Amino acid sequence: MSETKKRGRPRAFDEAATIEKAREVFWDRGFEGTSLDALSAATSLNRPSLYGAFGDKEDLYLGTLAGYRDDSLVAMEEALDPSLPLRENIAEIYRRALSTYLSGETSARGCFLIGTATAEAIQHSRVRDMLRQSLEAFDAEIEARLMLAVERGELPKEADPKALSLLASSVMHSLAVRARAGAPRDMLEDLARAGVDMVCGRAPQK
Repeated sequence: MSETKKRGRPRAFDEAATIEKAREVFWDRGFEGTSLDALSAATSLNRPSLYGAFGDKEDLYLGTLAGYRDDSLVAMEEALDPSLPLRENIAEIYRRALSTYLSGETSARGCFLIGTATAEAIQHSRVRDMLRQSLEAFDAEIEARLMLAVERGELPKEADPKALSLLASSVMHSLAVRARAGAPRDMLEDLARAGVDMVCGRAPQK
């Protein structure tokens, strides 16, 4: 690349950190409720710089969703460590999810993806595609672990890993919505434990 081509407008900022700051604003206010002024204030970038770096507001929002999805997939992969029993894996997914869903400066914010993208999916096809693909990616991670559980005998041979993965994900989505609605932690933890039992079967009584 020539020196002339290198000149352009250098990005004198941390792109990942900027997306994370923007995500915090979108998470609290939603896509429609987030103004460019609010994004500029949060990221310390003026409008021309935001547009130059990320495109329009929807492009930036999609970037924040992608980052959240990727972070969530890493956390899910860690929770589904195959060296641990399946019950511990599913319980750990819900524990990590609740740690995120119950965070927020003023109130529990739930899941960034479920809490904001579902509201925009009807009017914004790219958001709808991102939402669908993200949910499918989460389902696939859980399904892979459940398939292994069948092979190992942790689940009965007749178990349906795909259906159980959708059930496990549905419990997680319910936790997100109920957390955002102000449900108390103890109720959410009870729901999470019930979810583990539904997916893995009840633990043997001691």
